[in-house]
Amino acid sequence: MPDETKEEVTEETERSTEEIQPPPPEEDLLPKPPSKKCPRGIRTFTVARKNDESGVSGIGVVIEGVQYATGQVVLHWLLPPPKGGIAIFESLDDFIKIHITPHPTNKTIITFEDGEQTTYGDDEEKEEVVNKPSEPSVQ
Repeated sequence: MPDETKEEVTEETERSTEEIQPPPPEEDLLPKPPSKKCPRGIRTFTVARKNDESGVSGIGVVIEGVQYATGQVVLHWLLPPPKGGIAIFESLDDFIKIHITPHPTNKTIITFEDGEQTTYGDDEEKEEVVNKPSEPSVQ
C-alpha cells in the first residue's frame, strides 16, 4: 500500500474513532425522580363551522386554539369584534362536548397545525378523522 493510502486510512480510522461516543457514566443510567415541572409543548388548531345554528359565532374559522401537553385547551373566539373572547377547558374533549357535539348541524371542522383534521356533524352525526399523523412527542 502506498504511503498516501495508509495515511488516508489512518485519518479515516481516527475520525471514525472520534465520532464514536463513549458509553454514559453509570450514574446516568440510574433512575431519576420525576421532574417537578409539568410536560411541555403546545399544539395549535383552528375550529371552522360550515353552518351557525345559534347565529352567534358565524361561519368559517371561528376559533383559534392551543392544546398544551397537559391536555388543557385555551381558545380564542374570533367574535365578537374587536377582541373576541377567551375560554379555558381542562381538555379538548370537554370543549367538544360543550360546543360541538350539541350542534351537529354546524358541521364543525377542527384542523391542527400538523394537518390532522376532524369533522363533526356529518349527516350521520359521526366523527371523521382525516390526515392523522403519528402522535407528537411530549417533552
